[in-house]
Amino acid sequence: MFSYEKTDQTLPILLVAENNLAEVTAMLPDFVRNWLRVNDFRGRRGEVCLLPGPDGGVQRVLAGLDPSDGMRWALAGLPEKLPEGDYFLDGDWMADDLIDAAVGWGLGCYRFDQYRQGEKKILPRLLVEHDPDRVNALVEAVTLVRNLINTPANQMMPQDLEEVMSRLAEVHEAEFHAVTGNALLTENFPAIHAVGRASVHAPRLLELNWGDEDDPLITLVGKGVCFDTGGLDIKSSSGMRLMKKDMGGAAHALGLAKLIMQLELPVSLQVLIPAVDNAIAGDAFRPGDILATRAGKSVEVENTDAEGRLILCDALAYGAESDPDVMIDFATLTGAARVALGTEIPVFFANDRSLMQKLQSASARSSELIWNLPLHRPYLDKLKSQTADLMNAGDSYGGAITAALFLNEFVPEQLSWVHFDVMAWNLRARPGRPTGGEAMGLLAVFEYLEDEFGEE
Repeated sequence: MFSYEKTDQTLPILLVAENNLAEVTAMLPDFVRNWLRVNDFRGRRGEVCLLPGPDGGVQRVLAGLDPSDGMRWALAGLPEKLPEGDYFLDGDWMADDLIDAAVGWGLGCYRFDQYRQGEKKILPRLLVEHDPDRVNALVEAVTLVRNLINTPANQMMPQDLEEVMSRLAEVHEAEFHAVTGNALLTENFPAIHAVGRASVHAPRLLELNWGDEDDPLITLVGKGVCFDTGGLDIKSSSGMRLMKKDMGGAAHALGLAKLIMQLELPVSLQVLIPAVDNAIAGDAFRPGDILATRAGKSVEVENTDAEGRLILCDALAYGAESDPDVMIDFATLTGAARVALGTEIPVFFANDRSLMQKLQSASARSSELIWNLPLHRPYLDKLKSQTADLMNAGDSYGGAITAALFLNEFVPEQLSWVHFDVMAWNLRARPGRPTGGEAMGLLAVFEYLEDEFGEE
């Protein structure tokens, strides 16, 4: 994937856009310009042309660049197209551009092929001379998110998620604790228990703590529904097909936690993952049930397929007890968010205008689009129950907002909180972003955390 020392065999990659192709090729020998014409290379997005040297081998690579894509994806398609060997990005680039390009190259090298037989292609390597630790940390964080989501549910049940989180804690010398099965009731996590109790894979709350207690406390919460049948309000077969990704929020929280710990952000970190399998069995929770929650509020179950907010409400209430400086949750929560913004733009809600603005600014700086929707409190009326404090679902209109408002009821007013509703899955392949599990909003959130809590 990467090399760290330039040699005589390291080949240059020159990025060329349609609007500067003539300027670049004017400096090249006639035979090279002829070669470009023969290969119809025009500098368009995704185009690659290997320029031969006198010995017939590759001497230089020209790659088409669409400036609107940004540097992160400029090289992302090349690992699939270039022959084995070492390469470097030619030209005079800013440090941030070099980091972004290297991250994109690394993500372009991503393959989820551990379940496939056959010979694996040896991928080309990119020279990374500027801040390789950061480049590797960013690529590894996204890779962790993708791998966790792509892993099939029979290999990623609550106990498997616990093993991953425990191992992550061990590597980074963090503390790890799990509350499992009926212990959830004695430890006052009744909603998590109710959602997961029907499965042979016991529900649990997973907790990781890392860092200096004197530093600002960041709490990350991730929805860990390892598979979602919909419960007794069962999903269709097509609706269930991708539900191994319903623990995508947990994957995001763990990927971001890994990045924070690996780059040693000066914070105190708490990570909470309510992990369940929303199964159908004789002890499954039912529509019309009234559930207790850690915060003391009762919830009438309008729909068992709105289970993610039930497990999150216990985790958020628990996280709030530590009074963090900011609490961030990630969840594959609603189809309504996908209807609003499509599958590739993460929706976020913030209870603090300043926090919302900082995240939007971080989104622009990180070149990763996230988009804010309002916590429109009048819609809370949709969650009124005649027999409990709240219902867990309302009508189909504004579903992403009502889901966020439900969660907001379990977060103290004075606590800065942001909720991300993510697809966590690419439905189409693009350079560096293959079909399958995906980290969405992670880089923007880390940009915010670094700016807000990092060292000067």
